[in-house]
Amino acid sequence: MEYVYAALLLHKAGGKLTAKAMEDVLTAAGSTPDKGRVKALLAALKDVDIDEALKSAAVMPVAAAPAAAGAAVKAEAKKEVVEEEKEEEFTAGLGSLFG
Repeated sequence: MEYVYAALLLHKAGGKLTAKAMEDVLTAAGSTPDKGRVKALLAALKDVDIDEALKSAAVMPVAAAPAAAGAAVKAEAKKEVVEEEKEEEFTAGLGSLFG
């Protein structure tokens, strides 16, 4: 993943995507660059419009986020219902003692 991040950083900074530039960014980040992986990524990105790819990719995570929040709310509501039922059972048992 750090190879993709290095490419995105170079692109955002306006730098040219070259093997040397990628290796320099990876080294500066504390990683040991693999020349084969650098070349493979550069070959894969050769005909890709990075700005367009970022625009289309940015839409997906935003749409997925609310589903997780809704599940958490449902789980909390279910927990409250179970706790209320336990409390009702407990108080019903106490009422029979003084009956």
